[in-house]
Amino acid sequence: MSWETQTVMEQREQFVAEVKEGRETVSALCQKFGISRKTGYKWINRDAEGLQLCDQSRRPNQQPSKTAENIEQQIILMRLTHPAWGGKKIRAALEAAGVEGLPSEKTCCNIIKRNGLIDPSESAKHTAYQRFERQHCNELWQTDFKGDFLLGNGVRCYPLTILDDHSRYSIRIEPKESASGVKSSFIAAFQEYGLPNSVLSDNGTQFGGVHKGLSTFDRFLMDLDILPIHGRLIHPQTQGKIERFHRSLKQEALRTTPANMAEAKARLENWRWLYNEVRPHQALNLKTPGSVYQPSTRAYYEPKPYIYDEGAKLTKVNNWGYLRFGPIQLFLSETMADTHVEIRFAEDDNFIVIYRNYAIATIDAVEGKLLNRHIRRL
Repeated sequence: MSWETQTVMEQREQFVAEVKEGRETVSALCQKFGISRKTGYKWINRDAEGLQLCDQSRRPNQQPSKTAENIEQQIILMRLTHPAWGGKKIRAALEAAGVEGLPSEKTCCNIIKRNGLIDPSESAKHTAYQRFERQHCNELWQTDFKGDFLLGNGVRCYPLTILDDHSRYSIRIEPKESASGVKSSFIAAFQEYGLPNSVLSDNGTQFGGVHKGLSTFDRFLMDLDILPIHGRLIHPQTQGKIERFHRSLKQEALRTTPANMAEAKARLENWRWLYNEVRPHQALNLKTPGSVYQPSTRAYYEPKPYIYDEGAKLTKVNNWGYLRFGPIQLFLSETMADTHVEIRFAEDDNFIVIYRNYAIATIDAVEGKLLNRHIRRL
């Protein structure tokens, strides 16, 4: 028999017809048509009950797990309101809002996809990356300026951001007209949230002093017993959390251009509240940063003159930032001009320059060369 010229329905109809003729046994016909006895009797019974011989739908008559229409609409609305949120975040946010009957995270993702609310190019950006994380709030704050942009009135906006490393809590988002005024912004943050143990920033001129020694920002932090840390040059992944934070800020708060600085400030502060108190964070097991963060127990204070240990070998940095010790004279930093520092010998024929309780430079005691300006807490 040539099966290629027959459809499946025609084969089944012919099989049943030959069974009714009774010329051959059911077993012989099953073997002839290449089907099992179980399948053969299934089609015989279907015909006897007056049912069609086509394949029946495997979908159950009732779908108890199907997402309710009103729930699906809430998922879609949440996605439209927050286009950068995935199914996991949306489900967590709706659950936190008291919505019952929510489907699984996978189903939420499928609903978003089915309704054409996923941009493949955006999904491709969400790749895995290596994380480091401090164990407690305020062990480390990260800071940076998000890339500047032009406002509707032609003024450039430079948003300064400060982020707690452990909780991802947004300490501050402050739009500025220039990449300066960092100190006043940090004082306001310290007065509200207390002092962190360390601050990680890049090597931009407003934070670092790569070419001119220590920066004013470095000294400002050390005066408050805060360790300044700078990311490696051309390695932005050192500040991966704040880079991702900036990406979310751009996607969710700056999809359209603010008309002026006042609108930018209002929009960024509103998004900061949403980010801290409403938006679930995957790294926090879908908790919000605001539910995890706790202010520092170290209150802000006005720095006082530092008293070095009795017997410490002190020298004064001159007006131009140069350090003289015996026959050695080296440039340290203009930031340290007219400041007393301690010179402490090490076991490796080097000596360490100390400011307050921080080692700020290492000098070769034999050749009189500056080896580094790495800051570390003693």
